[in-house]
Amino acid sequence: MDTQHNAPDGRAGVPGGAGRGALDGLRVADFSRVLAGPYATMLLADLGADVVKVERPGIGDDTRSWHPPADHDGTSTYFLGVNRNKRSVVLDLTTDAGVEQARALVAESDVLVENFRPGTMERLGLGPRELRALHPGLIYCSISGFGSGGGAEIPGYDLLVQAVGGLMSVTGDAAGEPVKAGVALVDVVTGLHASLGILAALRHRDATGEGQRVEVNLLGSLLSAMVNQASAFAVAGVVPGRMGNAHPSIAPYETFPAADRPIALAVGNDRQFAALAEVVGDPGLAADHRFRTNADRVAHRAALRDILTQRLRSAGADHWSAVLLAAGVPAGPVNTLDEAFAFAHKLGLPGIVDIPAAPADTAAGAQGSASRQVASPIALSGTPARYLLPPPRLGQHTAEILHRLADHVSAPNEAAT
Repeated sequence: MDTQHNAPDGRAGVPGGAGRGALDGLRVADFSRVLAGPYATMLLADLGADVVKVERPGIGDDTRSWHPPADHDGTSTYFLGVNRNKRSVVLDLTTDAGVEQARALVAESDVLVENFRPGTMERLGLGPRELRALHPGLIYCSISGFGSGGGAEIPGYDLLVQAVGGLMSVTGDAAGEPVKAGVALVDVVTGLHASLGILAALRHRDATGEGQRVEVNLLGSLLSAMVNQASAFAVAGVVPGRMGNAHPSIAPYETFPAADRPIALAVGNDRQFAALAEVVGDPGLAADHRFRTNADRVAHRAALRDILTQRLRSAGADHWSAVLLAAGVPAGPVNTLDEAFAFAHKLGLPGIVDIPAAPADTAAGAQGSASRQVASPIALSGTPARYLLPPPRLGQHTAEILHRLADHVSAPNEAAT
């Protein structure tokens, strides 16, 4: 498994990664925690934004303690996975001094991101109406579980949203129980929607000087992300159910047992199906009246599965993947995560990058740590993603940031460390 090389100045990234980022000059006050918000702000940070992560005294982001697994310092890999390229400041928002410091931080920022339960920021005196009155150009992004209306009091946890939002109803075997996705997929999709909304609002501000509020919620993001399944209901009134790894509209588009492990076939057209039939040694399948078109194959899915299973069990998944891909048939083994990273490396994709400890930590004699990170999936030819800072220790940059804000606040935050 390979990693990207360090830039000449010691900062990690692609060659030239120490240059300008696409979002250089953008300042983000990040009041979010757990996943959807931190994922959105990490995407912005990778592209050059200066993200200041506001954390609670002594506790910080909840995910700091979500382990195992953890790194050698005891910080959870969950936290480390979505908080690189950020600086951490501890503010006690239960005190007037902490709120005043937060307001000073927002005053110098372009974007605020928060995912408290709706109404919390307003009670703290940090609501969108109040802050945008002081800072008309502010982009204020709120992320919630179920919106700020009737669902304001429902906790926004990914598992809950997968359940009530319908995703679990279409995930799992038909005869089995509903199953969640293997990662907090709804949080990730919502983070993507948040970052897209922020960039759209910034584009509008560039043209008009006007900031605005961006609101996204987990339930709305999931319903949008259900795409064809949601459209089947919205347009045709079809309520889909669980089909295991099969697809409601395409066949064969599922996993099959090979001699050693499962293989996925994603046959999307008649040409690919004819090539599949040739490779598995049964060219007549393409002319069989049950399988001539995709609609025919969907109607006779069970019979087709039986035939293909018998053929594919004669060799291993890697063999079939190689010969099918050579014939233009989308196919691949069901990899474990280590195999998936190895596959990305084989294809020349970055996969994993190493971020060294921040130079300031070394100079101060602090316990700075290098960090292995999953590379950004966004490739920009002129302003590529940069990996300048490892995920911060709790409050690592508090003194630095509060010193900068000192002229704008009347009292220090005694709880900050």
